[in-house]
Amino acid sequence: MIDFIYNLNPITHVLLATLFTWSVTAFGAATVFFVKDVNRRILDGMLGFAGGVMISASFWSLLAPAVAMSREGELPAWLPATVGFLAGGVFLRAADGVLPHLHIGFPEEAAEGLKTTWHRSILLILAITLHNIPEGLAVGIAFGAAASALPSATFAGAVVLAVGIGLQNFPEGLAVSMPLRREGMSRAKSFWYGQASGAVEPVAGVIGAVAVLLITPLLPYALGFAAGAMIFVVLEEVIPESQIGGNADLATLGAMLGFAIMMILDLAFG
Repeated sequence: MIDFIYNLNPITHVLLATLFTWSVTAFGAATVFFVKDVNRRILDGMLGFAGGVMISASFWSLLAPAVAMSREGELPAWLPATVGFLAGGVFLRAADGVLPHLHIGFPEEAAEGLKTTWHRSILLILAITLHNIPEGLAVGIAFGAAASALPSATFAGAVVLAVGIGLQNFPEGLAVSMPLRREGMSRAKSFWYGQASGAVEPVAGVIGAVAVLLITPLLPYALGFAAGAMIFVVLEEVIPESQIGGNADLATLGAMLGFAIMMILDLAFG
C-alpha cells in the first residue's frame, strides 16, 4: 500500500496531502456542532500551537532544504532562499492590502484591504481563506521538490510537512466556525464556511507543485517563497490573535510546543 502511494503521480500526492489538510480544517469547524463556545484560554493556546508549527515548518521543511539546494549552484547559498522568503512576505502583504478581510477578535473598523460594505462574517471567512493560501503552496512546493529527486527534498519530508499543516489546521477551522456562530449564523452554515476556508489549499498546492515541476531551477526560490508567506501570516495574524485574549503566556507556551513537535517530526521522519 505504501509503495503504491509512493509511486503515484506527484500531482496526485499533492491533491491527497492537501485534501487531508482541508479535512482537518473541516474537523475543526465541525466542533461547532458539539459545543456552544470554546474557552478563550484553550483557543489562544491552540492558536499559539498553530503558529509554532508554521514557524518550525517554514525553517525545517522549506528554508533549510532551499539553502541545501542552493549550495550546489553558482550563487551564494543564502541568496535564493532569502530572495524567495522576502518575495513571499511581499506577496502576502500585497494580497493583504487588496482583499477585504477582518482578523478574528478585532472590531469591524479594523478590517483590512479595500473598503467594502460586506458583512463582518464574510470578512472573517476571507481572513482565514487568505491565511490558507501559503499553507497549500508550501505543501505543493514540497512535493514538487521531492519529485525533482534532489537529496535535500524528500517525499517523507513533504509528508511530514503536510501532517504538520494538518495539525495546525484543526484550531484554524475551529477559530472560523465559532466566531461565525457567535455572529448569529446557524451551526450548519458556520461549519460550511469554516471548512470552505480551507478549500484553497488543494488549489494552491497544485499550482505550487506544477510551477516547480515545470521550472526546477526555481525550487530554492519557491521553497523560500512559501516560507516567507507562512511567516508573514504567523506574525501578522496568528500570533496577534493568540495574544489579544490576555493569555499571552499560554499562547507562547503553545507556540513553543508546536515548534518542538514539528521539529521532532521533521528530524525524526523527514
